[in-house]
Amino acid sequence: MVPPPVGRALRDYRALLAEHGPTWGEPPLGYVRMMSYLRFPDHARRMAAGPDADLDAAFRDALGGEVPRGLAVLRLTPGGHRLDHGPALALLSPGRVALTLLADSSRDAPVEVVVDGVAHEVPPGGARLLEATTGSAVTAGGRAVDLRPLTRPAEAARLRVRAGFPCRWTVVSEGGQGWYPPGVPERRDNSDAPFFHGDDLVLDVPAEPVTVRVARGMEYGTAETVVVPAAGEETLVELAPRRLYDAAARGWYGADLHVHMNWAGDLVAAPAEAAAAQLGEDLHVLNLVAGNVAGERVYDLEALRHWAGRDLPWSDASHLARMGVEYRNDLLGHVHAFGVAAPPRVYHTGFAGDADWPPNGAVCGELREPQAVLGYAHPFHGPVATPEDLMADGERNCTARALVVDAALGLVDGVELLHFSDLSATPGTVEVYRRLLGAGNRLAALAGTDTMLSFTRQDTVSSPPGWERVYARPEGPLTGESYARALRRGRTFVTTGPWLELEVDGRGPGETLDLRRGDRVTLIARSAGPEVERLELRTADGPLAEGPGGELRATLTAAEATYVVAVATGGRSARSPLRDAFAHTSPVHLDVDGRQVARREDVRWCLRWLDLLDELIRARARLRTRAQLRDHLDLVEKARAVYESRL
Repeated sequence: MVPPPVGRALRDYRALLAEHGPTWGEPPLGYVRMMSYLRFPDHARRMAAGPDADLDAAFRDALGGEVPRGLAVLRLTPGGHRLDHGPALALLSPGRVALTLLADSSRDAPVEVVVDGVAHEVPPGGARLLEATTGSAVTAGGRAVDLRPLTRPAEAARLRVRAGFPCRWTVVSEGGQGWYPPGVPERRDNSDAPFFHGDDLVLDVPAEPVTVRVARGMEYGTAETVVVPAAGEETLVELAPRRLYDAAARGWYGADLHVHMNWAGDLVAAPAEAAAAQLGEDLHVLNLVAGNVAGERVYDLEALRHWAGRDLPWSDASHLARMGVEYRNDLLGHVHAFGVAAPPRVYHTGFAGDADWPPNGAVCGELREPQAVLGYAHPFHGPVATPEDLMADGERNCTARALVVDAALGLVDGVELLHFSDLSATPGTVEVYRRLLGAGNRLAALAGTDTMLSFTRQDTVSSPPGWERVYARPEGPLTGESYARALRRGRTFVTTGPWLELEVDGRGPGETLDLRRGDRVTLIARSAGPEVERLELRTADGPLAEGPGGELRATLTAAEATYVVAVATGGRSARSPLRDAFAHTSPVHLDVDGRQVARREDVRWCLRWLDLLDELIRARARLRTRAQLRDHLDLVEKARAVYESRL
């Protein structure tokens, strides 16, 4: 499965990991510096992490005296030291378990902490985050630190888990300790739940109560049982999740368009791990994107070069995996591409001192040549009420500021409405998307999680791929080409789990009805999923009808061109653990008397956005020549002409 160039790249990544740890030696931009702390996401979010902050001390302060699972705190007190920790870890045989150790000093002089022969200085009143194991030799100020309380001996038993098809398994014992088959990465999701993928797997566990849970992506529920395996014996657990709906049987296939195999991290991920995750989550379409982190290196570039335009080896009739690419500019926004036929010329701009040039639109134009599907990735990070919210202070935070240009010029196909960076009840990205639709842009609703398989525990990105998905309905069998066409046409809806359908006089998302003023149409939204509490039908002017989950009907008399979307919302469930349930369709377009929607308020909103983008580029873009500035401003003016023509 691994061709020689890809194998060599993976070996290079392992060398980077061994030398630099989880940053792999990337330039220390803010998100690179945070990598070690995001293993404890609840506390990392509380950190005061300015550009000049002592992050170890900020992490210590964010803990507020708590000791989360996976961390031990070495308190360096004026009178000596003590070790604070959670429940002791069960050890089935003499060995070591990876450990993150936080040295926290209340002394008024520096303290030297030595871990396995490597010395680290902890400043007065300071802190240091250190990597160790439960078997490490540790001294503090020359005195040995006893790590034995971190573990306890346990009798070994054996567990075999079987569902009859690949699934996601969670096996935990006392204190939330996870157990895994031999050689399987010890992954944990955003909720700190351990998991692995596969079927008919054997693993060693303690001979004490063990909880076994099985799931399989968003089209299935969750099953759970507790067993007490006998010491020295193998216990079979046959458990399977119940299917809630079968999208493929209806001709719909769910995709995660934004997954990284390698992007720094605490391990190096091989294609086999991507295959296990896709099949275990029953994720129909997986787009593995090559991309950079903070410097020049583009991770998984060798895999892209080898497999561009071809299905990855584990693809079958209902599971399609492709190599794609992420183009990145932190000032103007990131774009992911699915269905690329060949590697692009440009992968990133603005990093490592490079100019923010060529403009995003120019790169999108090149990526579109082989008919790839382009979508802005994690576009907006919180509530958005005005165009000013998009610019903020010009921070380089991946906001999709150039989207207003590329949408007007037809250079992108869609927008990630669901992504990791905004988990609010009404994502800001959705509000901007509706503005863009109302201003006459035809964009598909897309989704991508930004899962990174090279992290075993890292905020949302270590959760399994596909926890948010875009469903598309291709014509004919599932292929890379048929799926790309369905995405481009907007035959999509995005979801955290609920099934959602929209019909307008029999037409679905991505389709257009040509009406005359006074024509009446029937709108129907249908949902499935136990977490759906509310259905809504919306036009460019806002909500048209709402009701409980199940089915919602309404009629509309055509007065002026508009669009119709359906939205489903609800509470938390095991199928949408990171946010409240949410699903949103792409629009059905209602043209009236030959005119397309161009709501004046939305067009003017986009024109104001363009004015602010012009100012931002002039003030903040890293450009070396007046010609580079002119290239940006030319695209802004072309987009302005498009919007003004719609008025």
